[in-house]
Amino acid sequence: MLNEVSHNTEQFIGEMPKDLRKEYGQFFTSKETARYMASMFNVDKDQSEINILDAGAGSGILSIAFLEKCNDFLSEGNIVHLVCYENDENILPLLKSNLELAMQNCRFGFDYEIRNENYILSQKSNFQPTLFDTVSYKKFDYIIGNPPYKKIGKDAPEAKAMEQVCYGAPNLYFLFMSMGIANLKNGSELVYIIPRSWTSGAYFERFRQYLFSNCVITDIHLFESRDKVFDKESVLQETMILKVRKTIDKPESISVTTSNSNSDFENITLLKVPYNVVVSDINYYVRLVTDESEVRILELLSRFKDTLLDLGLRMKTGLVVDFRARELLKENQDENTIPLIYSQHIREGRVRFPNGKGTEYLLKDRQGLMQVNKNYLFLKRFTSKEESRRLQCGIYLKRYLPDFEYISSQNKVNFIDGLQELSECVVYGLFVLFNSKIYDMYYRILNGSTQVNSSEINAMPVPSMPIIEKMGKDLLKNKDLSVENCDTILNQYLYE
Repeated sequence: MLNEVSHNTEQFIGEMPKDLRKEYGQFFTSKETARYMASMFNVDKDQSEINILDAGAGSGILSIAFLEKCNDFLSEGNIVHLVCYENDENILPLLKSNLELAMQNCRFGFDYEIRNENYILSQKSNFQPTLFDTVSYKKFDYIIGNPPYKKIGKDAPEAKAMEQVCYGAPNLYFLFMSMGIANLKNGSELVYIIPRSWTSGAYFERFRQYLFSNCVITDIHLFESRDKVFDKESVLQETMILKVRKTIDKPESISVTTSNSNSDFENITLLKVPYNVVVSDINYYVRLVTDESEVRILELLSRFKDTLLDLGLRMKTGLVVDFRARELLKENQDENTIPLIYSQHIREGRVRFPNGKGTEYLLKDRQGLMQVNKNYLFLKRFTSKEESRRLQCGIYLKRYLPDFEYISSQNKVNFIDGLQELSECVVYGLFVLFNSKIYDMYYRILNGSTQVNSSEINAMPVPSMPIIEKMGKDLLKNKDLSVENCDTILNQYLYE
């Protein structure tokens, strides 16, 4: 069944313009991925009736994969009821044709219903933010899905319908997953293929809170090659397969598997990771580890009980958005300008200003774009995926530019500021942390994107302020700003 459905789907993809499919956020699942997702379910063969939901069914390839799995052990005494949601009129004939094919090939009782309607809006009165709700609508034993990946406005009907999990302009994929959790029977399982962007940051915090108030993660599958997951779709978003169970009873561990691509599920590495190592108590961050060395990093840094916020420090994003302040940008210094720090000024561990390239100065016309000239640690906000490090930082001391009371920063840099002015020792100590290999690896575990987000940095574990000051003094002894020297200094306090 799956081979024929996959062939039919590929024909549809070839005939349907990508721009039209993009309107629905459609990215089709390969047969290999569909088969693997279906294999993750623990289907109870003694259950006489099984109810399955495939929201955003597309061509039905995930449903067919699930039914093909059931063919291995279900019999005429079982009956499977399938509900598919799909509101793209173009693919409905193919979906119906594929499900009719299943009707002819299933060894067990099978019926299906295609609901040609908006999954979120048709369900909105049923969305419940608590686990043990009493709403009397149909729930499902197993939910499988590749939800649409599409950003919508904060005032879109779908966002309004699910305000409990939304912050700002949401993406449909996590609204689908949230509604799926509401549709799931207690104790039952959901398997989705989704981007990994939800695992950290303030933007998805409400969703994570809702997820972990209702469910536990049992399995995570990661792809080493993010450009091969949807190999016919040119999708570069880093993607994962997630299995959750609707219960509040945490398992001891989570099974984390990794494969090279969507067609290489024969060569899988398996890692059993303690549940609390993956799911953090801080903001419900999900740390996606792939080997024992990364688990060790999480265990080591968990010895530090503070965050920057606990120490009266905070990472902030640079103040100046270029295209909104073009009239204020100047190439040369005069009495009405202040230095404007860009990522290009972060070089060899320090902020080196000026470098004579572009508009390096800002007119003092807007108070809100000025910051006091004092000691900071600057970090680049963006790096390319080819670069060896995500965390690239530079020490800035106010004595570097003694003639200025104020400076400014472009919004492609971040900077660490304090409630009290940071001493030079503290800035050097923070540099030891964020220039070390272990903190860079920790951030890569936390965030798969190339953007360094202040909310995630502010939630990372850090040593106490006395230890940070000691590390800064150690660095000042030789002023060797290399990664290797920072690692040596940090290790003294990690392993003591």
